[in-house]
Amino acid sequence: MDNRRQNLTARNFPTARDDAAAATELPRYGGPESAYRLAFTDTQFLLRDELRPVRLQLELLKPELVQREHGIESTVVIFGSARIPPRDVAEQLLEEARQTGDANLIAQAQRRLAMSFYYEEARRFARLVTQASRELDQPIYVATGGGPGIMEAGNRGAFEAGGKSVGLNIVLPHEQEPNPYITPELCFLFHYFGLRKMHFLMRSIALVCFPGGFGTLDELFEVMTLMQTGKCRRRPILLFGREFWSQLVNFDVLVDTGMISPQDVELFRFVESAEEAWEIICASYTLDPRPTGAGEPDDTP
Repeated sequence: MDNRRQNLTARNFPTARDDAAAATELPRYGGPESAYRLAFTDTQFLLRDELRPVRLQLELLKPELVQREHGIESTVVIFGSARIPPRDVAEQLLEEARQTGDANLIAQAQRRLAMSFYYEEARRFARLVTQASRELDQPIYVATGGGPGIMEAGNRGAFEAGGKSVGLNIVLPHEQEPNPYITPELCFLFHYFGLRKMHFLMRSIALVCFPGGFGTLDELFEVMTLMQTGKCRRRPILLFGREFWSQLVNFDVLVDTGMISPQDVELFRFVESAEEAWEIICASYTLDPRPTGAGEPDDTP
């Protein structure tokens, strides 16, 4: 009976993996100019300009399948600058600047130390989300752009809470390695900004934006545009640091000049602490905001 069942359900064709393993290079047809390769193992073929549509599909499909396999269905996305250091690093840089006696370096280091508040708050927020969501039927995972600064703080907080987190890295002209706190099997690398941005949104239940530069603004305003135009569902957008964002963007001018509608400023809310941000998210989804076993993060990775 078992043999009959096995025969009835056996594959009719070898798998692509089987054929890739069985394929051997022949001396006569093994040079770089040879076409004697399986198309799906031929990197030079896959990198041709004409194959861009296929590469776009692959960048959409790979993170989707992997996250689905790991049960990642709901994420809180943390945006923010790659240039904001943790507090201990900022303190060390300030001490080094003071030793030089250079007033400009000291002032710059002092500003960096002040901004490190946001690194520590992003770290606390990610830790809080990871701990609190363990009590939910469907856990919520932290997702970031995978780099240093605020992105590192998000992955670090989740790591310190003993949870998984996602990192959506991208190839840039300057070298950038993934931060060491991303769950390895959920650390992705993108070529296309557009596909990376899609994956930020596909599972997100909220977006939390810390101070940042062009990249942060790009991601923030794209999400707000999609929500404003009804191209994606509304979800909490939380801007950390009213003072920073109010100086950076004069939303009142946009309303007063008719560039946006008055109700468009309701697309986002300002927050000042990890607890405030988490409570707003919980209120939006009627979740219990109280984590069990929460504590201060350990400073060691």
